[in-house]
Amino acid sequence: MAEELERQAIEAFKEDEFEQAVDLYTQAIRLEPSNAGFYVDRAWANIKLENYTDAVADANRAIELDPSLAKAYLRKGIACFSLEEYQTAMAAFKAGSVLDADNSKFKTWIDKCDARLVEAASDGRESQSVSPAADNGPVAPVSDNGLPNVASEQLTFRDNNNNNNNLGEPLEPTKPKYRHEHYQKPNEVVVTVFAKGLSKDIVNVEFGEQFLSIIIDVPGEDNYVLQKRLFAKIMPEKCKYSILSTKLEVRLAKAEAIHWTSLEYDKKQAVPQKSNILSGAEIQRPTYPSSNTKVRRDWDKLEAQVKKEEKDEKLEGDAALNKLFRDIYQDADEDTRRAMQKSFIESNGTVLSTNWKEVGAKHVDGSPPQGMEMKKWEI
Repeated sequence: MAEELERQAIEAFKEDEFEQAVDLYTQAIRLEPSNAGFYVDRAWANIKLENYTDAVADANRAIELDPSLAKAYLRKGIACFSLEEYQTAMAAFKAGSVLDADNSKFKTWIDKCDARLVEAASDGRESQSVSPAADNGPVAPVSDNGLPNVASEQLTFRDNNNNNNNLGEPLEPTKPKYRHEHYQKPNEVVVTVFAKGLSKDIVNVEFGEQFLSIIIDVPGEDNYVLQKRLFAKIMPEKCKYSILSTKLEVRLAKAEAIHWTSLEYDKKQAVPQKSNILSGAEIQRPTYPSSNTKVRRDWDKLEAQVKKEEKDEKLEGDAALNKLFRDIYQDADEDTRRAMQKSFIESNGTVLSTNWKEVGAKHVDGSPPQGMEMKKWEI
């Protein structure tokens, strides 16, 4: 029965009926969930439909079932490349080329990734931001006339019936077992999956430059799968997740401090505007308004000039004495400051001592100037 479904899927593929091919492969996977070849071929159909996140999921499952299947790495690489995940795509192509060194397609795609990464580096970004529609490289191998070359990518069936391990149901759209939601901060997006009693051995979280994959292997049930091409770029090396008693919390570090209008990328949405939140490197001292719009003032320079004038100012009389006391207090250690405060307060402003050992152990009596006397006023 599964072989017949595969045959029908191949025929549908040749007729460019890719949605029908996906449906037929899904039915075949239900009958043989451990057949890696079905996942590889469904991934290719999903690539044709531009369902790249589904294609990555199928390719990953195929690799789990049969790590030696080179074509699974090719499918994953093409899908990731179309998602602008050039680093991840490069890793997949290189892994596949080790398994099938004679396949020239791997070198072709590796060269494409190299070109995109070099282009990104020259722009000062980690990855090049282009939409799949504007991609100069095809999302699938093409013939000389520019049309998809189906013959060059023949669908392959691998019989894994001798594998009796139950590795779970296919990664197909099903009613979610867990609820998820997200919220954002200026520099991160927090995705929460509400699931109780999770453990590390059943949770798999992967981050890409613009991709999030969460797979929870629920014993005895369908896997929970949340895979999104994200609204904007993230920094995978700074992303992290935590497994709590009632939920899984994933923190996505934004590559740019922009407002995400949704969690998932939508090419129909307008280009997001940058938020007013600046990174530490962009924070500058405030500028002050002026009625003169033609003159730009350097406020830092003016502040330094005022401080210099204050320092060089020559004061006389009480002003000079007060400045001297202020300078002593400003540069003094803690004991000296305590001595100055205690002596000045207890002597009613007639004594100012800097010796804490002398004034710390006794009350400081007032010492009026010559010709004057101290008086206590009853209130």
